Amino acid sequence: MNYRPLAAMLTLALCAVTLQAQSGRHQVKPPPAAPVPTPNPEPTPIPKKAEKESDLMFFVGVDRQDSYQTLPFSYYDAAVHGCADRLRAGSSASVEISEKSVSRGEAIKRAKGETGVYVVYLMLTFDSMARTANDLVLEYVVFEGGTAKVATSGRSYMNGQRAGPIVVGPPRGTNTGGLYAEQRIQLAGEDAGNRIIKALHLHVEIPSKP
Repeated sequence: MNYRPLAAMLTLALCAVTLQAQSGRHQVKPPPAAPVPTPNPEPTPIPKKAEKESDLMFFVGVDRQDSYQTLPFSYYDAAVHGCADRLRAGSSASVEISEKSVSRGEAIKRAKGETGVYVVYLMLTFDSMARTANDLVLEYVVFEGGTAKVATSGRSYMNGQRAGPIVVGPPRGTNTGGLYAEQRIQLAGEDAGNRIIKALHLHVEIPSKP
């Protein structure tokens, strides 16, 4: 019996098994995959406080003892509030008013003692060129904070109209009582506020009165 073919087949089988075993031992395992980093949530930014549009301030006061004739306190109140309301509406500045009488010296002292403030000093005087003694003039002087220099000054008339040296009075039959006078003084205060804003170049549109 010839065993050579069988021996050759066994030899080939052993070689195949040996090669497979060696290849299995030398097989390189792939490196483990790197872990995927988990994104950390970014902290929610804290909203900043809105910066103040302007640190400018107006202080408005009226001299209640400067007239030769005693006037109702309501007249002075109308002048102060009319001017202050227009300054608030026509600028980004804060406005403080004085309910007490403010003399020129007190206004200057207040201006020298503070920076970033305009001190508005108001006076109600009689118009010597008016037709009646009831026509008052609202004079204003604005002192600059820190130096007390005069930033601007002027006059506002109760009737709001002047043609040269002639004051145009109210129409005939118009009520010229105390309430009407207060309204006219308040309008004069608003006019003073308009003039102050324009003179200081605040560049803020002033809403028109309905």
